[in-house]
Amino acid sequence: MSYCLAIEGMQPESRKELHKNYHDNYYGFPIHDDNELFGRLILEINQAGLSWETVLKKEGSFRKAYDNFNIQKIAAYTEEDRERLLNDSGIIRNKLKVNAAIENARTILELQKEFGSFEKWLEHHHPKTLQEWMKLFKKTFKFTGGEIVNEFLMSTGYLKGAHHETCPIHSKVLAQKPLWKGSLDQ
Repeated sequence: MSYCLAIEGMQPESRKELHKNYHDNYYGFPIHDDNELFGRLILEINQAGLSWETVLKKEGSFRKAYDNFNIQKIAAYTEEDRERLLNDSGIIRNKLKVNAAIENARTILELQKEFGSFEKWLEHHHPKTLQEWMKLFKKTFKFTGGEIVNEFLMSTGYLKGAHHETCPIHSKVLAQKPLWKGSLDQ
């Protein structure tokens, strides 16, 4: 079921509004800032096993706890930072997910050195099928299973499927020229 159709049946109103804002303004739209791309990856990793609503409610706390998703700062985190994150009740306190954020920041710094940016690394590997992306992410990053990779790539415009063609947001996403638009249907 597409996200567009799923959001229509949500209740109560505050929950619906939380999802609607994300759906209408962020989901599927290309991101051109490496820190924001990395932030989306952190959020998708933290969603694993939980509802997206839980992550959306905690997004502000994630931004604060993870230095506004600044890749360089996170890559330099120490053991004290790990402990701080694991004790922060505003975020999801899972050791594997916290460690993945720090290790993935370090990986992205290396990708930036080689490709110029995280975005250029993603573009370099585009287009790929979901299965190919999953293999690449599993080889490159920590804690990136199939659903995480799929949602990360759909939510940032690398894979088709964030919005049904009848969804009014679909045309707004197309106007932003997501990379999937120029590739064959995947």
